[in-house]
Amino acid sequence: MKVYFLGTGTSQGIPVIGSHHSVCLSDDFKDKRLRVSVWVHDDENSVVIDCGPDFRQQMLTSKCPKIDAILFTHEHSDHTAGIDDIRPFNFRQGEIEIYAHKRVIKNLEKRFDYVFEKENKYPGAPSLKAIEVSNNKDFVVGNFKVSPIDAMHGNLQVFGFRINDFAYLTDVKTIASEEVEKIKGVKVLVINALREEPHHSHFSLQDALDFVTLVQPEKTYLTHISHLLGFHEEVQKKLPKNVFLAYDNLEISI
Repeated sequence: MKVYFLGTGTSQGIPVIGSHHSVCLSDDFKDKRLRVSVWVHDDENSVVIDCGPDFRQQMLTSKCPKIDAILFTHEHSDHTAGIDDIRPFNFRQGEIEIYAHKRVIKNLEKRFDYVFEKENKYPGAPSLKAIEVSNNKDFVVGNFKVSPIDAMHGNLQVFGFRINDFAYLTDVKTIASEEVEKIKGVKVLVINALREEPHHSHFSLQDALDFVTLVQPEKTYLTHISHLLGFHEEVQKKLPKNVFLAYDNLEISI
């Protein structure tokens, strides 16, 4: 199984529009971050987690040939705004399954009503089959067993996902002990680390490192990174062994 980091940035991406922050002006490609998303795939199966506003660019760069399903962590725009760009996959494959919390599905049905229209639907609109995700109920996509991980993004419930020996959690601030137990034993953990300073709804860098100590994965990759965390190369030098800053277009094998 391979994991391709389609985007590793926070909601504004890096560089931030109009910013003169030194990280936003960096020439290092690892400091340029699209909105957060990953593509998990093997020889037969292809799953994307979150579909943000950079989705089209990410699909072209990664050369993703097909999508069997899209898993949504939550409804915020930086994780969902790319839905319309699913259409080329629809034209080749037909209807695509999306998996999300019931609340998220209702939000998408409201914001993208034309996608979910039952009568007189525009023939070029995306074609999606929404499947509700509930905590403690695993599901299968192809040969991927997916376990939802319940967490909190400030006051908002979000889902992380464990797929085989890989766990992905973004926009997480708190997570109950029973949910942590679902993650233990993974080979690779991906977790958000927004910046060094504390944040009300995201892990700070220290929050993320404390979580790594708790879970003890073989390797950890940090994502959902803002420009305030600092330059990629400088931050990486300070991290513990087997903890890495993810960057856009990095692909790892598990």
